[in-house]
Amino acid sequence: MFLLTFILLWISVSSSPDQLKNVALRGRATQSTNFGGYSSAINAIDGNVDPLYTRGSCFSSQAELSPWWRLDLLETHKISRITITNRGDCCAEYINGAEILIGDSLANNGNNNPRCAKISAIPLADTQNFLCDNMTGRYVNIALTGITGYLTFCEVQVFGVPVNNYACKK
Repeated sequence: MFLLTFILLWISVSSSPDQLKNVALRGRATQSTNFGGYSSAINAIDGNVDPLYTRGSCFSSQAELSPWWRLDLLETHKISRITITNRGDCCAEYINGAEILIGDSLANNGNNNPRCAKISAIPLADTQNFLCDNMTGRYVNIALTGITGYLTFCEVQVFGVPVNNYACKK
């Protein structure tokens, strides 16, 4: 009985959201448009949470209808939580109303996937967590669907496990 209790406790601790790794670091990022200069999509998954755009650690689209940023995790994951760090120099409102979408489809550039969360606002230089309740998907999109404007932020961290590994941890 002791061994069974120990195993069940180990499983729950080893798969808790706080123990998960940031799987975004090994992914590939793309975006609808590039503002130029320091605004590459890859900047948002470089592990650098510096909120200053001019230091090259942030992403920004051009002003457009429905701007988006997409992360390809290279395989389907069970995603527990997504953490986003907003810019700290200006433009905090450019993420207001964005949706976090997770799924395996690239239809409409991945923007038709199910929604994990809607971002009401993230203050300047602040970091917020969004719980995704173990949604599964290969793609994580952040999109201002139906909104004309810029989309910008500095870091996205995705905490989860590959689906093929998840079964082994249960």
